[in-house]
Amino acid sequence: MTLNDVSEVIGYAPVLVGVGLAGIAVWALVWVVRYLRADAMTRQSIRQAVRVRRTWKRLAQMLNLSATDKMPTAMASLANADGKPIKPRVLVPALKVTHDAYGVIARAGCLPGVGLAEFQKAAPYLADAWRMTRVSALPGDRPGHVVLRGVRVDPLITPTVHVPTGRPPEEYAKWELGVDEYGMPVFVPLREVPGVAVGGLPGFGKTSCVNRLVCDWAPSPAVQFVFFDGKVSHAYEGDYADLVHRAFAFCGDDLEEANKLFKELVELRRARSASIRSVLGRKNMWHVGPSADWPLVVIVIDEAHTYFRDHKGSDPTTKRLAALAADNARLVEDLVKKGRSVGFLTLLTTQKTTGDAIPTFIRDVCPVGLSFAQKTADAAVAALGDDIREWPDASPVNLQDPAYVGVAVMSQHGRPGFIRIRTPYVADEDAAHVAAETCHLVRHPAQLLEDLTGQDVVDLGKNDPEPPSMAA
Repeated sequence: MTLNDVSEVIGYAPVLVGVGLAGIAVWALVWVVRYLRADAMTRQSIRQAVRVRRTWKRLAQMLNLSATDKMPTAMASLANADGKPIKPRVLVPALKVTHDAYGVIARAGCLPGVGLAEFQKAAPYLADAWRMTRVSALPGDRPGHVVLRGVRVDPLITPTVHVPTGRPPEEYAKWELGVDEYGMPVFVPLREVPGVAVGGLPGFGKTSCVNRLVCDWAPSPAVQFVFFDGKVSHAYEGDYADLVHRAFAFCGDDLEEANKLFKELVELRRARSASIRSVLGRKNMWHVGPSADWPLVVIVIDEAHTYFRDHKGSDPTTKRLAALAADNARLVEDLVKKGRSVGFLTLLTTQKTTGDAIPTFIRDVCPVGLSFAQKTADAAVAALGDDIREWPDASPVNLQDPAYVGVAVMSQHGRPGFIRIRTPYVADEDAAHVAAETCHLVRHPAQLLEDLTGQDVVDLGKNDPEPPSMAA
C-alpha cells in the first residue's frame, strides 16, 4: 500500500466515524421515543431490564451461575512466550433481556455445570437482586437455553380486560385463557377434546371465562353454539343475554325443555357419526378441521347441576324430575364420550364439580378441568384431581379473597404441578357487539347436515351402525 493509499484511507476516517455516530444517535432516539411513549409500568420494566443487563456478569458469579475454564485458548497459548501459568477464564452465560408491563424476560445459554437446575435454585436470589416479586426458570425454546421470567407486580391480583377483535381465530379450538402468575400467556388446545369442566364459587369468573371463548370464536362460521343456562328461565334474564343471538339454540332451567334439546343434539351426533365417512371422507372431523358446512358444535352447559341433580321424593312431580335428570345425564354422557370425533365440544360449569353436580361418568372423561375459588379441599379435588393435595400453594381454596376474582387453577400440560391463571373480564357491551356483528353466521348444524346428505337427521341417526349384539 502506497503513501497515497494510506492518506485516502485516513481521509475516509471522519466519514466512517460520522456514520457510526449517526447510527448511535438514531438508536438512542428510537430508544428514547419508545421509553417516552410507554406507560408508567413499562417504563419501570425498561429501567429494570437495563439494570439486569448491567449487573449480570457480576451477579452470575456471585450466585455460582458461571463456569471456570482452565484450558487456555489457542491465542492465549501463542501469546504466552515466557511460559508463565495462564489465568483460568470465568465464563458467564450470555443473557438477552426483554421487558413488558409486568417485568422482564431473560433468555440465558447454559454452560457445563450451569443448567436449568442451577437457575431454578438461584431464582429466589435473582428475584431479590432484580427487585422482583418472583422469578421463574423454565426450559427455553431451544436445547441448552433457559428462560428466566421476573415479575415486578403480581399478575394474579392485577385485573385485566379483554376486548374481542371481531376477527376469526387464526387457529381453531385454541382457548386463550389469560396470563399465568409470571405474566406469560396461557393457551389451552381444545382440538380433539370432548369436554371441559369448570368449577368455582359464584361470582369468581366462570361465566366470564367462557364468554371470552365464545367472543373469540364467534366470528368464525366454522363454530356454532348452543347454550344451557341452569340459573334462569329465559335468555334475557341471565349471563348469556348478550350472546344468545350467536347461538342456534338456548335452554333455561326447565328440565323437560333441556331433555328435549339434549335428545336433538344426540340425534345430530348419531347422524354425523353415520354420515361422516361419506361427507368428509374421514372418520374423524379433526383430520380435516371444522368448516362452515361441518362446524364445531360448542355446547355450553352453565350451572350444570340444574340438569343432573338427583331429586329425592316419592311424589309424582319429584319422580318425574328425577327421571328427567337421570336421562339428561345419560344424553350428555353420549355427547361427551362419542361426540369428539364428529365435532362436539361440551363445556360444563358448576360451583362444585362433585359427583352430585356433574356425574363422575361425565366429569372424569373431560380432559380439561379448571377451578376458580373453592371453599373446601374436597371441592378442589373434585375439580382438579387428587394431585392438587400435593400442591397446597396452588389450591383454589387460597383464592377466596376478592382480589382473586377471575383467577383459576388448572394442571400444567406436559409438566408436573398446577398453574394459576388470571382470566380477563369481557364487558357486556363488547359481548353484545360481537354477537350482533356475527349473528348472520348462525346456522343450525342439523340443517347443514341435511343439506349435505339430502336426508333428515332423524333418518340418518336411525342408520347409525350398532354392534350386532345390540341390534339383536
